[in-house]
Amino acid sequence: MKASPPMKQVPFAVVAGLAALLSGCAPAASTGGNPYPPVPPPRTETIPKPPVTATPLLWEPGHWDWTGGGYAWRAGRYVPEGGHSNMFMPGWWKATPSGYVWVPAHWL
Repeated sequence: MKASPPMKQVPFAVVAGLAALLSGCAPAASTGGNPYPPVPPPRTETIPKPPVTATPLLWEPGHWDWTGGGYAWRAGRYVPEGGHSNMFMPGWWKATPSGYVWVPAHWL
């Protein structure tokens, strides 16, 4: 059985340089030259027991909403199941020909 050749170590400076070069390749999320701040990470929430109702409920997780000048946290809550699937999509920035637009959180 033939032994595998030893792994070559790439110098840290090479890896750091490549990372710096590639970071400049990412498109800036902006319209009018003003970059938008990145979406903050979700907050940790404790899901309470659902209220007792005749209507089936789904937990809508908390999420960040864009207010036009910054992000505002919208706390999680129970919503009526009717008209919703069981998949919730958090908000995100979408590139369009006229710039980036905020797609609010919604049910799929």
